[in-house]
Amino acid sequence: MSRVHFELNPPHGITGFPLGVSADAVRAAAAELGEVKVQDDGSADPIHYMKILALHAQFETVFHIEDGKTLTAAEMWIPRPGPEEITVRFRGIDVFRTPARELLQQLDGLGLTVLDETLYAFVPRLSMGFTRVAAHDVPLNTDGEALYFQAVLTGPHDYYDYKLA
Repeated sequence: MSRVHFELNPPHGITGFPLGVSADAVRAAAAELGEVKVQDDGSADPIHYMKILALHAQFETVFHIEDGKTLTAAEMWIPRPGPEEITVRFRGIDVFRTPARELLQQLDGLGLTVLDETLYAFVPRLSMGFTRVAAHDVPLNTDGEALYFQAVLTGPHDYYDYKLA
């Protein structure tokens, strides 16, 4: 069994994808993960900006190129079962194998500001956003929502600071 490991390093990016790198560099590195699809190539429109999708057999990553030129955020989706062991960690915490409520408690325990909106959670200033919204059947928590976060987004320093207002 091969292993694929990603480390979230907000506000700087994720393993192999530092924020600020060129769209061409993202495209080339994403190709090493799997099939690449590009949406709105070169567009910096606020609604339809450029995205590069890396489609691996077990997971997807969406690279946001909001200015049409450089990586501004990276969004990883929960890995599916398969032949590879895939982990996504933040400061030693397994983001997709730690129950959502427990993960938020651990982040709070690190002294981070955590905003919990039930289906979504945000760590402003550090710039991580999580969602529990799932498009398929997943294990549920006692609150009726997904037990685990389904996606995490890592952005630049002030990406979620508007949530503090």
